[in-house]
Amino acid sequence: MTEHTVIADLGRLAASGRVPPPEVLARRARRWGWWFYVEGWLRGSKAWAISLLVYMVLMPLLYLTALGLGLGHLVDSGAGSVDGVSYLVFVGPALLVSTVVMSVGGELTYPVMAGFKWQRLYYGPHATPLTPEQISVGQLVGVMIRFVVQAAIFLGFLLVFDAAPSGWSWLSVPIAVLTAAAFGAPLQAFAASLEDEGYQFAFVQRFVIMPMFLFAGTFFPLSVMPAALQWIGWVSPVWHGTQLARQATYGAVEPLWLTVTHVAVLVAMTGVGVALGRRIYARRLGR
Repeated sequence: MTEHTVIADLGRLAASGRVPPPEVLARRARRWGWWFYVEGWLRGSKAWAISLLVYMVLMPLLYLTALGLGLGHLVDSGAGSVDGVSYLVFVGPALLVSTVVMSVGGELTYPVMAGFKWQRLYYGPHATPLTPEQISVGQLVGVMIRFVVQAAIFLGFLLVFDAAPSGWSWLSVPIAVLTAAAFGAPLQAFAASLEDEGYQFAFVQRFVIMPMFLFAGTFFPLSVMPAALQWIGWVSPVWHGTQLARQATYGAVEPLWLTVTHVAVLVAMTGVGVALGRRIYARRLGR
């Protein structure tokens, strides 16, 4: 949000005669401060909205064309089907989930460090009644709102490609966002804990995000991998989210206890990450 935008907004509010007393504004900020931060984050995101939209449109188009149709034709002509469906239907929900999770690496690493160090964007809101905990939650929620749009666009392409035959396919959007939160909240807490950035974020990208994308059952069932590598899927939020999305988009069959486990793991990782992030932001920014 630019200075001119802020001044214009304040000017319109003052001219309307509807400005609440300072104590009312402070009370609202203490209660809804996390949402006030989300609003500011979304307003600031308008500056790169076009580039984000191009990215969110081209990415599913390229992935589904290259992997779903291109590689899928080879798989279908050889194996016939995967998990009882065409390869495009099998890999589509996995690509939806994994690409959203991969985007977390760009939203909750360097921007978080910029908030504390390079641009110090967190210190302005902290000078208001907003608490560090609200800033932490607001940052995460703002990013997740962006991922709702990204996942919805990807789902739209799945429907166009006829790769989401189930009427419950819309559930893949909240599933993808929950999976992104399960990875993003701990990653945000980790980024907030760093005083300086060396190679930590590059390490996360190469040795955490990429293995999740390649070895968490995205392109083939986890059961066909060597037993020594299957643990990557078990501990990865991508596998848990992918399996839930496959149930939603084409009715993949799994035991009820495993479905509950998927949800419990994703919720637990999100909760732990949020709790750690709130604590670290409070320590870094002070009360």
